[in-house]
Amino acid sequence: MKILIVEDEPAMNQSMVDYLTTMNYTCESVSSYQEALEKVELFDYDCIVLDIMLPGGSGLNLIKVLKQDRKTDGVIVISAKGALEDKLVGLQLGADDYLTKPFHLSELSVRIAAIIRRRQFNGQSLIHAGDITVNIEAKQVTVNDKVLELTQKEFQILLFFLANRNRVLSKNAIALHLLGDEMDMADNYDFLYTHIKNLRRKIIVAGGADVIKSVYGVGYKLQLP
Repeated sequence: MKILIVEDEPAMNQSMVDYLTTMNYTCESVSSYQEALEKVELFDYDCIVLDIMLPGGSGLNLIKVLKQDRKTDGVIVISAKGALEDKLVGLQLGADDYLTKPFHLSELSVRIAAIIRRRQFNGQSLIHAGDITVNIEAKQVTVNDKVLELTQKEFQILLFFLANRNRVLSKNAIALHLLGDEMDMADNYDFLYTHIKNLRRKIIVAGGADVIKSVYGVGYKLQLP
């Protein structure tokens, strides 16, 4: 799952990135309105953690841009204590949730997980797909009750497939979901092939059906009945 942190205070920005990375999220971060605008116009995110007071503009305007462009990124507004009016405006504009500074990073992680469940999996914590069960909160995957030891990237790929089950996903779309603006650093899709090959192997070894199918010349899809 890919998260964008928009926060101009360096220490807080870095602490959110560090913590959420340990929770198996892929994090990108910016510290100004213009940088955030460029990000959301180029990429899609599962959730955006958005400060309201930013150099160069208001985070509230960024919510307006997301809605005008019909983007479906989840948004958590973070604001200073006492900024109740800004929070309410943010929710009215389409933000999913808000947190008042200071807050516990563990609470932020829980709020992000709730938004992702609500937006992509109809609020479910347990996702069932054939032999595969994913516990989103625990970030645990089982196949026929056997726990799979997945890497962070393998887990992210599986969730992306589950959110788009029975749809063909291009290699480029999967790579963008995993890497975001680091996509330019990838010379080819070999890294993607390796992650998907290992994910498929782990599912099959655990006794699961081979549900991740290659689509020649295009990409992959999670094929379920």
